[in-house]
Amino acid sequence: MISQLLKRRPVAEAVVNPTELEFQRLKTAIHEELVETLDLSVVEQIDEELLGAEIRRLAEDICRGVRKQLSEAGHQRMLDELMEEIFGLGPLEKLMADSTVSDILVNGPHEVFVERRGRLERTEVVFADQQHLMRIIQRIVSRVGRRVDEVSPMVDARLPDGSRINAVVPPLALGGPKLSIRRFGVRPLSAEDLQENGSAREEMLDFLAAAVQARVSCLISGGAGAGKTTLLDALSAFIPENERLITIEDSAELILCHPHVIRLETREPNVEGSGEATQRDLVRNSLRMRPDRIIIGEVRGAEALDMLQAMNTGHEGSLTTIHANDTRDALSRLEMMIAMTGFELPVPVMRQYIASGIRLVVHLARLKGGVRRITRISEIAGCADGNYRIEDIFGFRQTSVDAEGNARGEFYTAGYRPQCMQQIEAAGISLPANLFEAKSVHV
Repeated sequence: MISQLLKRRPVAEAVVNPTELEFQRLKTAIHEELVETLDLSVVEQIDEELLGAEIRRLAEDICRGVRKQLSEAGHQRMLDELMEEIFGLGPLEKLMADSTVSDILVNGPHEVFVERRGRLERTEVVFADQQHLMRIIQRIVSRVGRRVDEVSPMVDARLPDGSRINAVVPPLALGGPKLSIRRFGVRPLSAEDLQENGSAREEMLDFLAAAVQARVSCLISGGAGAGKTTLLDALSAFIPENERLITIEDSAELILCHPHVIRLETREPNVEGSGEATQRDLVRNSLRMRPDRIIIGEVRGAEALDMLQAMNTGHEGSLTTIHANDTRDALSRLEMMIAMTGFELPVPVMRQYIASGIRLVVHLARLKGGVRRITRISEIAGCADGNYRIEDIFGFRQTSVDAEGNARGEFYTAGYRPQCMQQIEAAGISLPANLFEAKSVHV
């Protein structure tokens, strides 16, 4: 049995194309010569278009000296990549231009992975060496006003296109610099897209849409890459257009489908250790900005208490996400975050406060084969004897894995009519009478 399992384990080939590696090393040498040729004192005074044309002319002159080492196609590729090396992200530029890539993971100069449709795959992209990779990382972070070096070996930031980057360099990163880029689509997925992708059933999305319209507060939980932000973006389309939204995030990722959105983003302290703005600071300040709903991209600290206070004092219908393994774990994490504020609230009081502010918990998971699904939609129906009363409304249970390694299972309706239906119906929203009848659908 063990030998059979070991045989199934995919082994990543560590073979590097020597021709590609030599090309990258040659490009690095030409790039260094090109930089030495430039008069950096006047570069900033030249129009960007003229600068690009001049640099390309210089690159062509330098490349003539190595024409014997390159074919005609290789010569043209060298010129194009030199421009990307100077103005773009070097070898990563073509991956950034690929709309099917959702994650770019650089483990080292000769080891670059991407995620497509939920599956990791190794690419043929290589850097010349660790110095080449480090130069690209420093260029990326400098564009967003950050730094990364031995003194500040970690950085987490957002690129102008909305992509989120994380870089760790030595001495914290063993074996050389590491870079991760989480990319987001230009167009956010809609509820119809989620249904077509098999992430949820129509009746699940209909219920969530009605709950959002009726100002039922929701907590979206799940692991990293489970689709929490995607679902939050999709649900924002059901918020009435006459409401004012304020979003609060560490790195702005939300692409809300709403005409009236105020976006706030935290700020790291400067080199003197001042100027920091935390999520808790922004939540407190947002209450003075006349919000109808406050949307926190991810609650992860003491701001949890301020968020719950807002939900309990006139900002119903607010939304947020949290990292957790299941519904109860999500609520336990909220309790820990409230404890981080320093207030010693009795556990029963804390749980009653959470149950009063949050009505629905939606849990997502990334299953075998990379498919993302809503696995539970539950209602917090209050507290009894100091414990939460959690009632499942909809869910998904995995039953097997197909020949291609994709998770198979069934969506089910638990047969429970949620208490929040009174609030939904009071808002003038009607749902089919048989929506909550117990049933299951295999997928």
